[in-house]
Amino acid sequence: MIDGLGVAGWGVGGIEAEAAMLGQPMSMVLPGVVGFKLLGKLRDGVTATDLVLTVTQMLRKHGVVGKFVEFYGEGMGELSLADRATIANMSPDYGATMGFFPVDHLTLQYLQLTGRSDETPQIEKVYSSYLELKLEDVEPFPLQEMKADWHACLDNRVGFKGFAIPKESQNKVAKFSFHGTPAELRHGDVVIAAITSCTNTSNPSVMLGAAVAAKKACELGLEVKPWIKTSLAPGSGVVTRYLQKSGLQKYLNQLGFHIVGYGCTTCIGNSGDIDESVASAISENDMVAAAVLSGNRNFEGRVHPLTRANYLASPPLVVAYSLAGTVDIDFEKEPIGKGKDGKEIFFRDIWPSSEEVANVSYSASFTRVPGLKTIVQSSLLPDMFKATYQAITKGNPMWNELSVPSSNLYAWDSTSTYIHEPPYFKDMTMSPPGPHRVKDAYCLLNFGDSITTDHVSPAGSIHKDSPAAKFLLEHGVDRRDFNSYGSRRGNDEVMARGTFANIRLVNKLLEGEVGPKTIHIPTGEKLSVYDAAMRYNTAGQDTIILAGAEYGSGSSRDWAAKGPMMLGIKAVIAKSFEQIHRSNLVGMGIIPLCFKPGDDADTLGLTGHERYTINLPNSVSEIRPGQDVTVATDTSKSFSCTVRFDTEVELAYFNHGGILQYVIRNLIGSKQ
Repeated sequence: MIDGLGVAGWGVGGIEAEAAMLGQPMSMVLPGVVGFKLLGKLRDGVTATDLVLTVTQMLRKHGVVGKFVEFYGEGMGELSLADRATIANMSPDYGATMGFFPVDHLTLQYLQLTGRSDETPQIEKVYSSYLELKLEDVEPFPLQEMKADWHACLDNRVGFKGFAIPKESQNKVAKFSFHGTPAELRHGDVVIAAITSCTNTSNPSVMLGAAVAAKKACELGLEVKPWIKTSLAPGSGVVTRYLQKSGLQKYLNQLGFHIVGYGCTTCIGNSGDIDESVASAISENDMVAAAVLSGNRNFEGRVHPLTRANYLASPPLVVAYSLAGTVDIDFEKEPIGKGKDGKEIFFRDIWPSSEEVANVSYSASFTRVPGLKTIVQSSLLPDMFKATYQAITKGNPMWNELSVPSSNLYAWDSTSTYIHEPPYFKDMTMSPPGPHRVKDAYCLLNFGDSITTDHVSPAGSIHKDSPAAKFLLEHGVDRRDFNSYGSRRGNDEVMARGTFANIRLVNKLLEGEVGPKTIHIPTGEKLSVYDAAMRYNTAGQDTIILAGAEYGSGSSRDWAAKGPMMLGIKAVIAKSFEQIHRSNLVGMGIIPLCFKPGDDADTLGLTGHERYTINLPNSVSEIRPGQDVTVATDTSKSFSCTVRFDTEVELAYFNHGGILQYVIRNLIGSKQ
């Protein structure tokens, strides 16, 4: 988000961050810079979230994986700092390493308001490629495409944006009882509506827009169906203050959008359970239920295990879809409900205009500052920020009363299911082990395109039938206390069992079945991924992964590399990698290999039932960054791949078995 303020910064893998804290410099190949020119201004009623989704679509089509994107042009002056932060924070979704807004007059005004220096250098800009967008061309994004996208997803084959629902079943109705009241679910019905995100909810224009939409809906007599799980999780306590001051929070409350907390919620899978009757109706009838959220991420299986369709929308649109109760709606032509007088109410009847949102800010006693938009001023009102954050560094009684050990070494608690001593340094010697061989390896998983880090290492809820759940139950943890994978990432035993535990996983070895299982090739048994990996490990057999394009896209999740290492995976052969995940794989000693252009597992006739030998030199001195190697199978097939060690430093990490071992050996060596 700092990139929206003119501070160049980008995410790195958690493994690299750990090494950097121990003094290890980072290395990277200098990326190309894509120039994205913004012109004009947004039309009335179009939100910053609509702009973000349009920009994301354009950049995905252009192809910006591993690149920096710099926004410039006269249209920048029409975007508030909050708008810019939202676009910058979406960089994992459009695939770039960084989305950057250079310093301009709005940045300097913000710096002045917060007591910082407003000096800035002027530098001539040159880009490796260019895009251009006229802001007035941006539409309220989902209105144009969501219904069409929804019906395409129903028909598409199972996988990314595909549910494969037969035509004769697409109009199925699941009847159930909601606390004694008859209810129905159809494909596309909304069961989660969440105004959430660290960035979107910190943007006053869209938050006040959602509140105005709620006010209009309440005054017209519209209601949200009681089985839809609604929530409001602002990115800042300041949001609560200006919503209350404006008198609008009560309307959000009336529709069920109560404040549940401040931080990562639905966006990262912390939505909590949906009502048991709703969950049963979805599971027993194989319904494709939907979640609509204002978050930044909607990767498969991330939001909730039971919502296969997950759509990103602006906060006001989340309100609108919660009222409509379905994503299968054309807002231009179909009503979202009936008012208290029985009259049909349409989207246009509740949608807030820019003028209405601006008037709310005035009624909330926000004063205008020359040169700044009213909405921006409302978000920067000093007394609200001071009242919210003045005590943030002082902690709270619960935190302050924690007992802090005085010893230099952490005392591991062998009974803890949250924090466990990891095995990274077990039996480690001062001599680097050198490059590891990959000989006659089995394929643990065979994937297509767009496998995200959420597929590899989920952060959300722990399924009751998963290996991680079994482990927790065996250690005396009640099901209601499972919490999430994200909360238990300090325990390698849980996280290893959670690796590839995403219930939306599509593994070609299963021939169409969806879920966190695979085929143990030697026996033909279908097992959980964890159990299959442990069986290979027990037999002393290496494993590899086959994958398509954009392997490891999404959040920069270090467990998406740590977990596979703990499963014994030695290499990943893919069409392409997301940069941070590739770096994390290297950091954990896993070999990233890219098929040559035009090749993939399908074109080479690889089924995943073969055994694979990677002909990598035995000495790291004989390996060069980006060199080609031959991969041979036991079916007499061989093909060439590019080794994605991109720098000499990464080769050194590989020689040591990983970046952490490299850093520790260097630290010990420097003390001797």
